[in-house]
Amino acid sequence: MNRILKALSSGKTLVSDGAWGTMLQSMGLQPGECPESWNLTHPEKVREVAAAYVAAGSDLIETNSFGGSRFKLAHYHLDGQTYEINQKAAEISRSAAGDKVIVLGSVGPTGVMLMMGEVSEDQLFDAFKEQAMALEAGGADAICIETMIALDEAILAVKAAKEHTRLEVICTMTFDKTVQGDFRTMMGVSPEEMVTALQEAGVDILGTNCGNGMENMIPIVESIRRINPDIPVLVHANAGLPHLIDGQNVFDETPEITASFIPRLLDAGANIVGGCCGTTPEHIKKIRQKTEIRTKE
Repeated sequence: MNRILKALSSGKTLVSDGAWGTMLQSMGLQPGECPESWNLTHPEKVREVAAAYVAAGSDLIETNSFGGSRFKLAHYHLDGQTYEINQKAAEISRSAAGDKVIVLGSVGPTGVMLMMGEVSEDQLFDAFKEQAMALEAGGADAICIETMIALDEAILAVKAAKEHTRLEVICTMTFDKTVQGDFRTMMGVSPEEMVTALQEAGVDILGTNCGNGMENMIPIVESIRRINPDIPVLVHANAGLPHLIDGQNVFDETPEITASFIPRLLDAGANIVGGCCGTTPEHIKKIRQKTEIRTKE
């Protein structure tokens, strides 16, 4: 069940997929509609997104389950279908991936906070356990816990997945550049603190996603590598920083611009590279081309 670590052991750089939410919106997902509900109501459109990333050259694709925790689904009165929605998410991506492409079961933040007393550790652990087990049942090869800002939540998610599935576990956190020039999550966690805590929790692969374009991911990876030069690092970058236009976040970094930072990112120590908000199959194609050129060098 260690497909990713085995693939990385040869020194190969792996290419992941790009954004899912904006792709679904382009297919008709309405503002305020639950993206994960489409696993049940529009599975063919969800599969179309997965298939587009496979065609673009992704070695790994995610599942449409980022907001698939019982806490997130409760906002849409779908928490009673949590297991079904996540299992279906993995089944859809698995059908598009075939045998050669790796499926990452996407697990995002729950939206509830331990430090505020909104939820207990046991409740949070059980929610992550439920989601991870459903994704494994649907055919996911690994669990990708992403866009985390709080270490306590990230640690519980990692432990739940490690203890209740046989899958590799990835965890990424989202960092913002401070006025001092370093990077922290909204809860004040540094990349260095993330590495130490997630290693102790048993994570297999760690990294960063969202919040930054590819250029700003370079110093974050460098910070990770100062603490651990060996652990595999995954980066899912936005297509630059968003601009608010007519009430919508617009990401205007072209595929060529995003891909231009790949050589420096690989030099910094990234092993798996893909996209987050605003990226498309075209971004992934260009990233794939850059990684292949770098491999030949």
